[in-house]
Order: sequence, then C-alpha cells, then structure tokens
Amino acid sequence: MSIDMGKPSTAGQAPGAEEPPDTGVGTPAAGDHHRLTALQGLAALSLDAMASVAYGPESIVLVLAAAGAYGMGFTLPVTLAIAALLAVLVASYRQVIAAFPDGGGSYAVAKRHLGRRTSLVAAASLILDYVLNVAVSVTAGVAALTSAFPELYGERVWICLGVLVLVTAVNLRGVVESAKAFLVPTAVFVGSILAMVVVGLFRDGPVSTASAAGHASALGEGATAVGALLLLKAFAAGCSALTGVEAVANAVPSFRAPAARRAQRTEVALGALLGVMLIGLSILIGRFHLQPVEGVTVLAQLADASFGHNAAFYVVQFATMVLLALAANTSFGGLPVLMSLLARDNHLPHVFALKADRQVHRHGVVWLALVSALLLVCSGGDTNTLVPLFAIGVFVGFTICQVGMVRHWYGERPRGWQAKAALNGFGALLTGVSAVVVTATKFTEGAWLIVVALPLLVLGFEKIHRAYAEIGERLELGRVPQAPHRSRSVVVVPVSGLSRLTCQALTAARSLGDEVLAVTVTHPTAEDRQATEALRRDWELWKPGVELIELSSETRSLGRPVSAYVRKLAQTHPYAQVTVLIPETEPAHLWQRLLQNQRGSVVAHAVRRDTDAVICRLRFRITADARRSVLMRL
Repeated sequence: MSIDMGKPSTAGQAPGAEEPPDTGVGTPAAGDHHRLTALQGLAALSLDAMASVAYGPESIVLVLAAAGAYGMGFTLPVTLAIAALLAVLVASYRQVIAAFPDGGGSYAVAKRHLGRRTSLVAAASLILDYVLNVAVSVTAGVAALTSAFPELYGERVWICLGVLVLVTAVNLRGVVESAKAFLVPTAVFVGSILAMVVVGLFRDGPVSTASAAGHASALGEGATAVGALLLLKAFAAGCSALTGVEAVANAVPSFRAPAARRAQRTEVALGALLGVMLIGLSILIGRFHLQPVEGVTVLAQLADASFGHNAAFYVVQFATMVLLALAANTSFGGLPVLMSLLARDNHLPHVFALKADRQVHRHGVVWLALVSALLLVCSGGDTNTLVPLFAIGVFVGFTICQVGMVRHWYGERPRGWQAKAALNGFGALLTGVSAVVVTATKFTEGAWLIVVALPLLVLGFEKIHRAYAEIGERLELGRVPQAPHRSRSVVVVPVSGLSRLTCQALTAARSLGDEVLAVTVTHPTAEDRQATEALRRDWELWKPGVELIELSSETRSLGRPVSAYVRKLAQTHPYAQVTVLIPETEPAHLWQRLLQNQRGSVVAHAVRRDTDAVICRLRFRITADARRSVLMRL
C-alpha cells in the first residue's frame, strides 16, 4: 500500500475505477464524448451569470432609488460601466483560458505569477463564492416559486433541498448530461429576455402595470443630486451580475478538444449575451420610468410593461424561476475542477482529484452538495440571509486574476502587451474597489463571516500541504530507495473457534509467512474458561500444525491483548515482518452485515493504532454455492 504525494496513483486500479483527471487539451481523449461542446458549456457553466440579470439590474435600481427619480436616471450609465467591466473580464479570462488550458482561472494565474499564498487566497475566495452561489441560486428560485404559490412558503427548506438533490444527481451523471438537461431552460430564459427587450424598445410606454399595482413604492423623495459614494455603491451592487464569468476559465478541462478554443468561444458568447441583456434591461427601465416597489421584482415589472399581463409575462417569470434554481449548476461545473487542481498541488485531500468514468469529479460534487445543504438548513431557505455573503469572494478572485495577468503581460511582453496590461490593470482597480465597497457596506449584514472564513480556508490549505510534505519526507519521495530484500515473516491469526473460516485463514497464513501463530483471547469467567478448554481440546484433536497461544485478559477487551502481543512479538523478532491476518465472513446480503459481531474491525483498529504490523483481512464470502458446499462437508 503506497501514498503518492504529487498526484493520486492509479497503479493497480481495476478497470472502471476512478482515475486522475485528463485535461483533454490538444487531442481528443477516449472519453471525449463525456466533455462539453461550446454550446453545452454555455448551458452547463453560464447559468449563474445568465440568471444574475434577474437580480443585477434590481440591485442597481434599489441603491439609486434612495436618490429618488433623479437617481434613477443614472441606471443606464452605471450599467454601461458594469458592461465595460464585463468586457474587460471577458477579454482577460479569454487570455487566461489560452495561457492556462488546464483550468483553475484566478488560482492558476496567481500560482504562476503572484506566489503560492496569493493563489490560495484566490482559490479560497472562489470556493466560498461557488458554495454560496449554490445556496443563493436555489433559495432565489424557490422564493420565486413560493411567491406564485404562497401555501408552499412553510415548506421552502424541503423544496430547496429537493432542488439541490435534483441538481446534484444530474451532475453525478456527468457534466455533459447536466448541459443537455439545462440547455432548454437556458434557451427559454435567454430567448424570453431578449424578446422582452426587443418588444419593449418598440413600445412608447408600458403596456401594463398590473404587477406593481397596490404595492408600496421604494423610491426616495427630495433628492436633487447623486453623490459619488452612491454611484459607487450602485456599481458595486450591480456587479453581482458578473458572478459566474470566471466559471468557464476554471473548467477548461471539461470541454472537448481543442478545449481552450471551445472555452474561449463560450466565454465570449457568455459575455455578449450577458452584456446585451443587462444594457437592454437598463434601457427599458429608463424608457418606462420604472420605480422599484416592494414585493415585485424589477424583471417582473419589465415583463409586464413589455408584454402585458398575459401568458408571455408568466413565461418570463417561470423561466426566471427555473433558471435561478438551476444556476447552482455553474458551481457544480467549476468548483470540482478547481478542487482537483488544489488536490494535485497537495492543498486538498487527493481524493478530490479522482475522476469517475463519466469525467465527473464525484467527490467534489458530493462535498459541494453537502456544504450547500448545510447552508440551506442554517439559513432556513431565506435568500436575504445569504445575499450579504454573496459576490465578495468572486471580486477578490477577479482582482487577483487581473493583477496576475498584468504580471503575465509584463513577463511575456508580446506585441501590444502595454495595452493589454493597462486593460487588466484598470479591471483590477475596478474589481478591487468593488470588493472593498461591497465588504464595507455589507460587513454588519453578515459579510464578516466571509472575512473570517477566507483566512481560515487558506490556513487549512497550508496545514494540508504541510501534512503531505511531512508524509512525503518520511516516505522519501523523489529519492531512489534501497533495493528490496526478503525478511523473515511471522503471521498472527486471531481465532475464536474451529470452522471452515479458521482453516481458510491458517491456509492463507501459511502461504504468506515463514512462521504462523494462532492466538485466542481468554477471560477469567467460568463460562469463558470452559469455552477455552473446549477450543484447546478440539485444536489438539485437529492438529493443524500451528501453535495456539492463549492471551489472558482480565477485562472483556479483545483488541488490546492482541495488539500488546504483536508489539511484544515485534520486539523479540526485530528483523521479522509481522503480519496480522484477520479472518472475516462477508454475508451474501447487505442487511446481514448487521448480524456480524464486528470483532475483526475491533482487532484491526487496535493493531493499526498500537503497532506497525501489516494488517491483512481475509474475507470469506457466504454465497449460495458456499452454503451448499458447507452443508455437504458437514
């Protein structure tokens, strides 16, 4: 049994077992049909960004509404600034994809250009954002459902968990399967939003205001000027629409070859669609002189104004509800790949780098689902409890990535590198300011949890890395070991009675070792003494050619006497390899394992804890044929 500290070893794995990830970059891989096309990537990895148009413009409007109708006039300029930042990010991540085709996004950029510690900060920020994205997306989608059907409000936590189970199950079948499942909802949502924008541009005024009728306005009064701080807060709030832009760069290995080119196309398509929708919606907000009201989303008012309160209105609402609930899929596509890269760099357990036969990082998917479920339960399925924590991590990741790309251009210095570096530097300034503003404005609302969790995650990465380094040093990884040599072998077999299992165990032990010793634990009670004497008498009649050693125990302990004997044996045979062979039965049915006494597990645990002996567990399968064989011999 060996441990590989660099990347998980696949030696000796059976066919179909999980194996380390294959990037799929350059030439088609054997499992290429389990990877994404550009269109599938748009459905699997862009739901978070697409769904953000449901709350991004609303975040801007709610901030500007504090300055009254005058402040609402700045909706389009703020949105254009966000669209400009989006263009910078898309251009930057397009370059990131080309420079880092193994995925990882800001983590990979920071690791190469900004140092290991900074890369861990980027990774931690992305992990937090991905986990929160799942919780926020699911709760927001369920909130839309409970708004339409208020009688379900009391069951929102269970509904959230049900949606999470559905998304997790789809992703465990593979990223391509999730893309196929979510392609239609994505197309319906994007199509309905674009149709709403186009139709609204031809309207002279709102067709209907039925959705906002009877709801109190959230518009402030008396303001005649808009300060820089308010605009900055509106910009930072609207930047929540940019979450998910980095997911494509993080998951490049999930695309079909040529993976980098397909990922770049997906990134550009995502940026173009998102930019058009954001700008289009902000134009409609100004065109219809929309005012935010309590209890009705801005997107619902826009659909009402463009289409009227008819079937098209409900299509937009239903598509928004579905896409918000499924936007969690972006995290399931990006986070497991990021965790696999951290595992390969020894910052997370190596199990996260394993892939199943459908190119699924199964352990990362399950871990993400469990943590998200915990957040959903703790928050009571309430979106407002989670939103203050959202988007801070992604701004930190954006900033680190942009700064890293500036270092990248400065080091590579290709043609026109000054303009590219200036673009990335400007993007880093914008996202950095946004990160500070969002953290400061939402600190007391729960953002302090992210401020605390971020360094704790980094410390955890460091501790895991040190643990792997210490194990690697003890194993002398990277050095040529001494030539293997044969040592005398002593095999200890714990027994409690005579049976076919005992015979099989001693047969296996004699084939493994030079010397075989059978041990049985005895207790001082009269009943146990009678059982021991019966075993001794039967053993002498059987004459297996193996010495039976009695280990006396004053208590009912079973494992400690065996481990103490093995330690003593190792001291008296310092140059021998001591092996403990533990015979166990394996029932034909899973439920029958409840009938076992678990003595083998107790002994194995004690020997592993107290000694350096090799543990071998011999399993005797109880099948229908085996039962018939035993009966015939009896």
